[in-house]
Amino acid sequence: MNIEEQDLQEPNPHNIELPAELAEGEYANLVMILHSNAEFVLDFIRMMPGLPQPRVKSRVILTPEHAKRLVAALNDNIRQYEETYGAIQMPQDTSKTPIHFSGQMGEA
Repeated sequence: MNIEEQDLQEPNPHNIELPAELAEGEYANLVMILHSNAEFVLDFIRMMPGLPQPRVKSRVILTPEHAKRLVAALNDNIRQYEETYGAIQMPQDTSKTPIHFSGQMGEA
């Protein structure tokens, strides 16, 4: 086990089970967020070059309270990350979709 794997293994005070089929995670490079008065819906999307349509890979539904806790937890984790690895650089123009694929398309 390397250091990064050790860092990912947090204490598990609630004895939460992580099934093997979910342990690898699901890659997403875009999230769309909707909300109502009762819930926040996060659609995690994968956009890939050569695919005609982006796909929702996972949908997570949260109460407003849990959404706010998620934001706080992300802010804390980003702060810890930047203390360790340096500031995360953001692109100058954030008005466009954040995923830009370029280069030649491969042929099969």
